[in-house]
Amino acid sequence: MKAIRQVIVCLVIVAAGIYILGNQVPAAQGVLDRFGLLAPLGIERAEEGVADTTARRPRSGATQVITTTVGEQVLADRITAIGDGRAKFAVTVRSNAVGVITDLSLTAGSYVQAGTVIARLRDEAEQIAHEMAQIELEDARIQEQRVARLETAGAVTEVRRRETEVAVRTAELAVRQAEFDLSQRQVMAPISGWVGLIDVQEGDRVNAQDILTTISDRSDILIDFRVPERVVGKMRLGQQIEVMPLGLRNVLLAGEIAAIDSVVDRASRTLLVRGRVANTDDRLRAGMAFSVAMSFPGETLLSIAPLALQWSSEGAFVWTVRDGKAMQATVDIVQRNSDAVLVASDDLKVGEIIVTEGVQTLRKGAEVETVEHIEPPATGTKAETL
Repeated sequence: MKAIRQVIVCLVIVAAGIYILGNQVPAAQGVLDRFGLLAPLGIERAEEGVADTTARRPRSGATQVITTTVGEQVLADRITAIGDGRAKFAVTVRSNAVGVITDLSLTAGSYVQAGTVIARLRDEAEQIAHEMAQIELEDARIQEQRVARLETAGAVTEVRRRETEVAVRTAELAVRQAEFDLSQRQVMAPISGWVGLIDVQEGDRVNAQDILTTISDRSDILIDFRVPERVVGKMRLGQQIEVMPLGLRNVLLAGEIAAIDSVVDRASRTLLVRGRVANTDDRLRAGMAFSVAMSFPGETLLSIAPLALQWSSEGAFVWTVRDGKAMQATVDIVQRNSDAVLVASDDLKVGEIIVTEGVQTLRKGAEVETVEHIEPPATGTKAETL
């Protein structure tokens, strides 16, 4: 009795397996139909699916493939370097003399015009010296006028006249010296620009050449970077560059080459180049790091889809469709990009049809049937980052 139960359970399991196989695997329905099992199991044969499969088979033994067109792109040599930025002009303002600061008319971060007095030192002694020099000059000129009148009457010797002229000239120089000494008691902005941090204040005593502050003109930012020697002959003044501050990743600026060094560094085999970028919105600062990129257009190459590239013992090749038949075209890979491969070939030309899918079963001279043709993306310039 137990054996009979086991046999019944096995038959139920087999019947269930055959039923599932017949419903889920249309290819198995032909075998089940030959044994007459479809009708007892209540399975309807998927005639429509079979018809569809037959319809998808290539006619006349041709291999179905998906194709695209050979394009062309310009190979660009792209140089990327990291450079340091500095202001267009930057001046360290120092004290001209020893003294106590009596007036400090500038604020850190403010903008000053060239020639503006930004600091004054105590100048009482220089004021007195200047007034004394003016008095001496006035007295010397009066003496000169008196001698001139006497000379007209013939009562003045040549020596006396010469002494008077020397006295006037000496007094004039004394006035100039006093004016210069007085000017050294005040500090003026040498250029127009932005004031940096200030380390002194009114009442501080400073010595000659002590630093008061820095003034920088950052209307333009100059960027020093290095390029490999192989592109030295391709660069020119005014050439466009792309500049991106490393601290502002979403900011891309356009600049130009402002200066090119004349000597290649022997150790690194690089050349120092100075770029310039406008700082119209005042977002950039001296000392920032910048990524600088510049491109040098090269030769025009064939562009093919990455899926079309195949390999054999003789090297890389692609399948082309010529007169409805598959033919091999040998290619030399020059550059790989994400959306295209740039190649050189004597067997291939722009506009030819090449196979991207269905290459596994292709043979030389085999007939092909194109089921879909995909146009390549718009032709553009691809760059190689070095």
